[in-house]
Amino acid sequence: MIMAATSASNSLHIPVLLDEVIHSLAITPGAEIVDGTFGAGGYSQAFLARGAKVHAFDRDPQAQTIGAELAGRSEDAFRLYPACFSSMDAVLADHGIGAVDAVVLDIGISSMQIDEAQRGFSFQNDGPLDMRMSQDGKSASDFVNAASEEAIANIIYQYGDEPKSRRIARAIVAARPLSRTSELANAVRKAVGHRPGAPKDPATRTFQAIRIHINQELTELEQGLVAAERLLKPGGRLVVVAFHSLEDRIVKRFLKERSGSMGAGSRHMPVANTGGPAPSFQKPDKAVRPSRTETDRNPRARSAILRAATRTGAPAWDNRRAAA
Repeated sequence: MIMAATSASNSLHIPVLLDEVIHSLAITPGAEIVDGTFGAGGYSQAFLARGAKVHAFDRDPQAQTIGAELAGRSEDAFRLYPACFSSMDAVLADHGIGAVDAVVLDIGISSMQIDEAQRGFSFQNDGPLDMRMSQDGKSASDFVNAASEEAIANIIYQYGDEPKSRRIARAIVAARPLSRTSELANAVRKAVGHRPGAPKDPATRTFQAIRIHINQELTELEQGLVAAERLLKPGGRLVVVAFHSLEDRIVKRFLKERSGSMGAGSRHMPVANTGGPAPSFQKPDKAVRPSRTETDRNPRARSAILRAATRTGAPAWDNRRAAA
């Protein structure tokens, strides 16, 4: 959910790949769209400007405040639900909405969260070691100060793709207690070595991994894709913008599987006819990446990738409603 940096006086943050998302949706007046990751409201405002009715979701209280302001000037065209997007179908069902025309998910973390030191997502500016999107529950500090060395190493390796995860975990445990982002970053740098001015800080992967773990981001994405499948009308559009390979692999596999586009085997090992469910999505569109112009304007957009597909009329593969 990386959005272009703006001045404090500019309330509209421009999300990555906004033009491409709008083009992919082909919005018509009156269309009902779920903005599953509201953030600072850039997507939602663009959808509203094109005559759509928007149902937005966000677990971040800061985003909810922005959403309340937007709702106040959007009459009945916009509503923000203070909930995770993984529960979108159940929450909307409770409000009498059984199907929508589109679901958009902009996965990850927003500039609004990164740039505020008090949220503890980044080591660029020292702040409390927090990282909670919902500002509730277990914080990053709670995790690094209580988890075993093995558990910390496993999280850093699994979600950060960090080859030196065990060395970093030992350094974190040795440095405990940790309460500031600078303390965690310095422990990582000391463990693996750090050259000032290097293009990538060695703490980057560790911070990413701990953030993903604290917020259960990959589980949320997996459940959110299934919820979107249940909620979309035939012909409805699912559009997902991801920012790193862990997220993108989940989205890519989901769309390939649900569209019946998984590997076709070979003449030596043909795919068996398992009699499984009919495809719930058409073949996914070609993946889209940001233009050079966009990445020059917003370097944080460099890793973004958009995937989209159209819902068929076949039943969702899992019709069980998620708990609200």
